[in-house]
Amino acid sequence: MSYPQQVYTGAGGEISARFRPVDTPPGVGTAGGDAVHYLATTTTTRGEFGLYRVEMSARAGGPGTHFHKTVSESFFILDGTVRLYDGAQWVDARQGDFLHVPQGGLHAFRNDSDAPAQMLLLFTPGAPREAYFEGLSHLADATDEERAAFFDEHDSYFVE
Repeated sequence: MSYPQQVYTGAGGEISARFRPVDTPPGVGTAGGDAVHYLATTTTTRGEFGLYRVEMSARAGGPGTHFHKTVSESFFILDGTVRLYDGAQWVDARQGDFLHVPQGGLHAFRNDSDAPAQMLLLFTPGAPREAYFEGLSHLADATDEERAAFFDEHDSYFVE
């Protein structure tokens, strides 16, 4: 394994880092306490990855079993208990637990506990997941065709 192709070609470095304070409001939030914080979007990372902090309220549930064709997805539990599905079994993941799902890997996640939970989601390579997170709230009134087109556009293929 070798290092990736060189991207920066300057000789002295540049000032390009981005700091995000902890009190930055979430990119998407609901009155029920669920929120998605856009820590590093595909725009800010030049397509390398997307990193999001997800706050889930108690008994928030989660998406059904699905896979992605173009991105991998990784989960790191920060607080609480999140049920993670690795394609074969469900596990109650707790603080410090990690799951990596490569492209094509079946997976799902849920908060079925009576307490809130938080986790980091990492997508590689970067994808415009912000539009996905923001569009989810509009699916309640969508037709089956609109819902299918939305998921197809956002590389989410549900099997249930």
